[in-house]
Amino acid sequence: MLFELIRLEFLKSFRSTSFAKSVMVAIFLGFLALMLLSYLFMAGLFLNRILAELVEGQGTTVTLNSGLIFFFLVEFMYRYFLQKLPVIELESLLHLPISKKRIINILLGRSFFSALSVVALILFTPFAFTEIAVQYGVAGAISWLGAVVFISWTLHWFMLWFKQRFEDSLIGVVIVFAVLVLGGGSTYLGWFNLGELVAPFFTFAMSSFIPMAVGSITCVVGYYLAFSYYLNNAYLEDLASEEEVRFVNQSVGFFSRFGMAGELANLEWKLIIRHKKSRTFLMLSAIFLLYGTFFYDNPAYQEGPMRHMFIFVGVFITGVFMIQYGQLFLSWNSGYFDFFLGRKDGIENLIKGKYLLLLSISFLCFMLSIPYLYFGWKFLLIHFATFLFNAGIMIHMIIYLALWKPKPMDLNKGAMFNYEGVGAAQFLMIIPMMIAPYVIYLPFALLFNMYAGLAAMGTLGVVGILFFKPLSNININRVLKHRYEISSSFRQEL
Repeated sequence: MLFELIRLEFLKSFRSTSFAKSVMVAIFLGFLALMLLSYLFMAGLFLNRILAELVEGQGTTVTLNSGLIFFFLVEFMYRYFLQKLPVIELESLLHLPISKKRIINILLGRSFFSALSVVALILFTPFAFTEIAVQYGVAGAISWLGAVVFISWTLHWFMLWFKQRFEDSLIGVVIVFAVLVLGGGSTYLGWFNLGELVAPFFTFAMSSFIPMAVGSITCVVGYYLAFSYYLNNAYLEDLASEEEVRFVNQSVGFFSRFGMAGELANLEWKLIIRHKKSRTFLMLSAIFLLYGTFFYDNPAYQEGPMRHMFIFVGVFITGVFMIQYGQLFLSWNSGYFDFFLGRKDGIENLIKGKYLLLLSISFLCFMLSIPYLYFGWKFLLIHFATFLFNAGIMIHMIIYLALWKPKPMDLNKGAMFNYEGVGAAQFLMIIPMMIAPYVIYLPFALLFNMYAGLAAMGTLGVVGILFFKPLSNININRVLKHRYEISSSFRQEL
C-alpha cells in the first residue's frame, strides 16, 4: 500500500499542468536546502571555536548546554512557519477503501522526511564527537546527541498537532508569543535565565543514558499525540464544517462606518485570517514589533552616526504590515479581480478598502509599540513621527511600486520560500523605503538635532494625510487605466 500511494502521488504530480514548473521549483528548493544544510554542517565543525570566541573564559560544553534551550526555541518558531501539515493529502485519501490508521501513519511518516528533521543532527554531531567524546567518551557523546535529537524530533510531532489544533485560533497566537517572550525575552530582559535552568539536564546526558531515554519517550508520546488527534478528526464532513464555522464573527465593526470601501476592508480582513499565506504575514508583522529590542538599548547605536538607525527601525515597526502586505497589493485579489471589474466603482472601492485596512493596522502597530517608552521618551516620538510619515507618504509609495506589473498568487500556499506574486518591483521597493525617510530627516537632524528631523518627518506626514484623497487618486486612476492588463496577467497559470 505504501508503494501504491507513492505511485499515485507521482502520477498526480506528473499529470499536473504545472509539472515542469513544479520540477524546477523542487530542484531550486532542493539545491537551497542542500546549501543551507552544508552551511549548518560547517557551523557544526567550527561550533567549538565559535563558542570559544563568543564566551571567553568559560567552557564551550557548559556554554552550549546553557544555550541549547534557545536553539529549541528558535526551532519551535521556524517549525511553526516552515513545517507543512499533511492535511491536503489526508482529504484526498480518506474516501479510499484504506485503513484510516494506515493512511495517517504513512502521512505522518512522510512528513518526518524533511530537511528540518536533520538540522539538529547535522549541527551538533561534529561537536559531540570532537569535544564531548574527548571528555566523556563515545558513549557520553552518543547519549548527549541522542537527547538533543530526540527533543528536536519531539518538536516535529508536537508541531503537527499544534498547528492543526491551534494555528487558526487566538490561542495559538498567544502560545507562540508566550514562547517567544518568556523563552527569549526573559533572558534578554534579565527576568530569569532559562538556559541555566535546563543546562543540568544536558550535562547529565553526558554521563547517563537516562536523558536520552526520556527524550525518546517524549518523542513517542509526541507521535502518539499527533496520531491520535488526526485519527479522531480525520472525517471529511468534520473538516468541511470546521472550515465553515472557524472564521464566523471575525468582522471588524469599525470598518462598517466607511461605506462600501469599509465593507471591502472587512472582507479583506476575513480573507487575511482565512488563508495561510496572508495569515503568516500577519503573524510575522506581530513578531517584528519586537524588532526595536535589538537596537534601542544597544550602546553601539546610542551615539554617532549609528543613532540615526532608529529612524529605519521606527518606520519598520509602525509600518511592518503595510510594507509586507502592501508590496503584493493587488496580487492578494488575483483569483477574483474580475469580480470588481464588473461592478460599478468596484475597483475604486477595492483600493480605498485596502488603504483603510493598511492604515488601521499601521495605527494598531503604533499603539502596540507604546511600551517602547520603557527605553525613553525619544523612542515614542520616533514611532509617532514615523507613523505619520508612513500614513501620509510611505503608503502611497509602496502601493505605487506594487502596482507595477502585479502577478497572480495562490493564497492557500505558505509564505516561506513562496515567490508567487513577487516581481522586480518587490525587490526594488526596499530602496525608496530606506532612502525616503532619511531624505527628510537627515538635513534637519544634521543642521539642528534629532527632534528637528522628527518634526520635519511628522509635518510632511500630516501634509500627506491632509491631501490623502488626491494622493490616493493617483494610484486609483493608475489601476483603472491598466485594469484590463492587470486582469489579463492574473489569468496566467501559476
